[in-house]
Amino acid sequence: MLRRETLQGGRHKLAIQFSKPHVDSRCLSYIQESLQSGHLSGDGPFTKRCHQWLERELGSPALLTHSCTAALEMSALLAGIGPDSEVILPSYTFPSTANAFVLRGATPVFVDIRADTLNLDETLLDRALSPRTKAVVAVHYAGVGCDMDAILKFAGTNGLAVIEDAAQAHLSRYKGKPLGTFGALGCMSFHESKNLMSGEGGALIINDRGLLERAYILREKGTNRTAFFNGKVAKYEWLDLGSSYVRSDLVAAVLWAQLEDAEAITARRVAIWNRYQDGFASAERDDLLVRPHPPAEAPPNGHIYYILLPSADIARRTQRHLKTADVEAHAHYVPLHSAPAGRLFGRTATPMPVTERVAETLLRLPLHAELRDDEVDQVIAAVYGALSTL
Repeated sequence: MLRRETLQGGRHKLAIQFSKPHVDSRCLSYIQESLQSGHLSGDGPFTKRCHQWLERELGSPALLTHSCTAALEMSALLAGIGPDSEVILPSYTFPSTANAFVLRGATPVFVDIRADTLNLDETLLDRALSPRTKAVVAVHYAGVGCDMDAILKFAGTNGLAVIEDAAQAHLSRYKGKPLGTFGALGCMSFHESKNLMSGEGGALIINDRGLLERAYILREKGTNRTAFFNGKVAKYEWLDLGSSYVRSDLVAAVLWAQLEDAEAITARRVAIWNRYQDGFASAERDDLLVRPHPPAEAPPNGHIYYILLPSADIARRTQRHLKTADVEAHAHYVPLHSAPAGRLFGRTATPMPVTERVAETLLRLPLHAELRDDEVDQVIAAVYGALSTL
């Protein structure tokens, strides 16, 4: 039986929640261990464990940051983005993807997305290219990889940096290689809404090792403080631009518990994704909705399961029906090119029919590691119930 709504933090909490962080007893144990260690600031023992895990998993060094936004801002600095720069990116993404470059004075140039993956449409990159173009940002929506072969070829031909916004792409791969490791730099998120989380947090993946030394400096307020703590210099000093991008070791303790369980968390989320995919097959055959269709070379990691409804009105009515069934579901991004800041700071290089249609008709369904099979089935039944009334 569905539970009643409860009021928590001023918001109604539905019985089947959209997202819920996975927390186990090890998390509390590691927090206590961190508190007792006396090293609560950055780059302590738990940060080092996380760095080692990420490098083993990715094959590249990765530095924890206080957010994926911070990692994106560092990538803009490392890529030499400035006021004369343009950066190509999809409009269907979170504002941080563009903000990191706008903060350097650059112009985001928006292109449309593909209908199958909702990722940047690599066939449109030529239309966004100008003499000022410095970088392409590949955003892996829902943890499904962009066509990195085409993007890297375009960037290589035109002398551009490739930066991956892999915020949603934990343990995701493209042709067997981890996402976030194709471009010069990759950016990950450990926000509580992500598959692996620490409340807030992120990481910068540094695939071009020539950028590693400067990355340490930018991350430590523009100083060589890391080199000082490693005994490489007698004292540290201000050398470069930078900010306080380091995260607390206490927060890294939370992340470490997640990384230890990363495979199991991902497997559970993928199982839920597959249950939804099977459950909505007949609805798609009847043209009631469209399911995700990730390509074989870029399988999903279970971060997001979405459906595309026939119209904006049907999407809104379906969302309202789900709420009455005690199911929390959400739309997603307001396209950046149509948002006030996007119109002020950026420009569009192509028409945006797919972006605009997806923004109006996409509905994300509950997906988290705590979700039970019977709850997934309730969500599927509620969607069918909504569609039967239209």
